[in-house]
Amino acid sequence: MTEVDPREFIRFALDAGVLRFGSFITKAGRDSPYFFNAGLFHDGERLGRLAGFYAARLLSAQARGEIGFDMLFGPAYKGITLASATAVAMAGRGRNIGFAYNRKEAKDHGEGGSLVGAPLRGRVLIVDDVISAGTSVKESVGIIRQAGAEPAGVLIALDRQERGGDAVRVTGESAVEQVRSMFGIPVLSIASLDDLIAYLEASPQGGELAAHRDRVVQYRQRYGSGA
Repeated sequence: MTEVDPREFIRFALDAGVLRFGSFITKAGRDSPYFFNAGLFHDGERLGRLAGFYAARLLSAQARGEIGFDMLFGPAYKGITLASATAVAMAGRGRNIGFAYNRKEAKDHGEGGSLVGAPLRGRVLIVDDVISAGTSVKESVGIIRQAGAEPAGVLIALDRQERGGDAVRVTGESAVEQVRSMFGIPVLSIASLDDLIAYLEASPQGGELAAHRDRVVQYRQRYGSGA
C-alpha cells in the first residue's frame, strides 16, 4: 500500500502552475489568496502523475477500510478526464475497474442517453477536482441512484475547507461537510487547506512561499470550516 503525501501533491500542483497564490475572487465574492485549477493538468505527463495521486489515495483508503467501491463515475466535464485517467492508473496498480461519465445533454442517436462507459452498478465512487457548491455531486448521486446503483463516496484533489456564505457572511457547513451529512457518504481528498498551510509554514523564512503564508492563514481563520 502506497500512502499519499499531501506535501508531495502540493509541490506537484505548484510546479505545474495549477496551484497559484495572489488575489482571486471566488464565486462567493471572496478575495482568496490562492487558486486551484485542475484544468491546467493539461498534458499527458501531468495528467498521468495526477491520476497516480488519485489512485494511490483510493487504494490506501480502501486498504484501511475507509471506503469500498466497484467502479468510478466522472461528472461532466472535468470529472470525465479525472475518472478515466484514474481508472488507467488503478489498472496499472493491479485493480482493473470500470468507469462511466455523463453528458450535459442526452444524445438522441447512436446508443443515445446521457451516460457513457460501463453500466452503473454496485458501489460507484464519484471522482472530481474540488467541491465548491456541491451541485455536481448532487447531480451525480441522482444519476447513480436512478440507475439502481449506490453512491460510495467522493474523491477530490483539494478540500478548500471553506464554509458557505459570501465575502461578508460566513454560514453553515462547508460544501464537503454538506455532502457528507446530506448523502451519508465519505469525501476523500488528496490534500486540504490545512495541508497547504502546513506546507507553507514549513517553507524557509524569506523564501518564495513565505510571503503567502499569513494571507492563507487569515483566510482560513475567517472562512474556514472545522473539516
